[in-house]
Amino acid sequence: MIPRLLPGILAVVLCGLAGRAAGQTGELHYEHLSEQLTADIPDWPLDQVLERLAQTTHWQILVEPEIERKVRVKFRDVPVGEGLRRLFGPLSFAYVPGTAGAVKLLVFSSDAKAATSLVPTIAPAIGAGPTRIEDELILRVKPGYQGDIEELARSLGATIIGKLEEQNAYRLKFASAEAAQSARNRLATQRDLQIQDNYRISLPNDIDSQSPLAIPSLGLTARPVGNDDQIVVAVVDTPVQSEGTVLKDFLLPGISVAGESNVSADTLSHGTSMATTILNGVAASADAAGGTAVRILPVDVYGSNESSSSFAVAQGIQAAILGGADLVNLSLGGDGASPLVEELIRAGQAQGVVFIAAAGNEPVTTPTYPAAFPEVVAVTAMDRSGNVAPYANYGDFVDLVAPGLSFVPFQGQRYYVMGTSAAAANTTGQAANLIVTQGLRGAALEQAIRAGVFQPSTTP
Repeated sequence: MIPRLLPGILAVVLCGLAGRAAGQTGELHYEHLSEQLTADIPDWPLDQVLERLAQTTHWQILVEPEIERKVRVKFRDVPVGEGLRRLFGPLSFAYVPGTAGAVKLLVFSSDAKAATSLVPTIAPAIGAGPTRIEDELILRVKPGYQGDIEELARSLGATIIGKLEEQNAYRLKFASAEAAQSARNRLATQRDLQIQDNYRISLPNDIDSQSPLAIPSLGLTARPVGNDDQIVVAVVDTPVQSEGTVLKDFLLPGISVAGESNVSADTLSHGTSMATTILNGVAASADAAGGTAVRILPVDVYGSNESSSSFAVAQGIQAAILGGADLVNLSLGGDGASPLVEELIRAGQAQGVVFIAAAGNEPVTTPTYPAAFPEVVAVTAMDRSGNVAPYANYGDFVDLVAPGLSFVPFQGQRYYVMGTSAAAANTTGQAANLIVTQGLRGAALEQAIRAGVFQPSTTP
């Protein structure tokens, strides 16, 4: 499936993946925007060159087995074809652009058919699987259950570490994976009790800094609003910072379902970058000159933890709904389809809340959740030609493709985010503009988003 392109944000272009400054010893960098290579390689074996090239480009690279060569080159900002020629010297190569933004590179001695060994690549990841938390279970209790949940947990050897009482859902922690499996077996025949898996959701990590550049102002003010006319965009993510950002005047009191956070004041959080990306989209609207009623509701589902879980995301979604969210941005995900998360999304959708989520950066057709739930608008990232970016997930579950790049000022430094996280946030910003300019909400808003009806915007 080729997702619908968002016409209103075609002006946004993708730049290169982060790399250390050119000129440092032992470096290889590909600039996606200009399609140029920079290299400073003192004496690397060919397999090291190919692995680094795969990491910085996310191309599919196939090499002829048992080819050995030492590479010693130094050049800066040369076109990709010339750069590859210098890297490979007497070897042959074939650079093959494919569909949906994919690129295949073959490296061989004389016959392209001999290039059969796949070079491993590393893509920026939203979530990695398998993601089931082995020593935890989610216990769902049917309405009318007369038992004591605390006593039940103790009898199973578990501790209740999270509750969603309106959904009769409890997060159980066990001493071991074996203890959790034993409890699963004991409860398998209980009609009033249901066991679900709790899935791990990795910490998003797709932020990089750039060399100091001029940092443009947001060009947006927060006009005074009442509870009835403000537009609430919930960012279910890592903590959202206010100091050193453009966000301070636009933030509602934050909510954490994961305890206190230890994010350093000088480290840009993923949640902050997503909130800024959303406001960048709002600022691009022609109607933003007089200020905006858009407010960001930060919902932290990570706290100081290295990962979150589907149960915590369910808690975050519930908090967003109760906080009056019109839009919920979910620039996170994993491969676990949690029924509890989908149930809360359905409940929110029934109340007019629209959910937008990142499709993932693997790049595979395997569904990523919550993006793959049918009630969610799943957004993948596009390259500068308007095709699905080579690092981004695709497939039948994807609804839209949007620019996967955002520039974020923080503490006097300019950062960029590249991935489907940014694509989702760019879409959410444009969706907020539909509320501002056309008054669309609920089902009408979701329909317009899926149809790709957006206002023009640019990236600073």
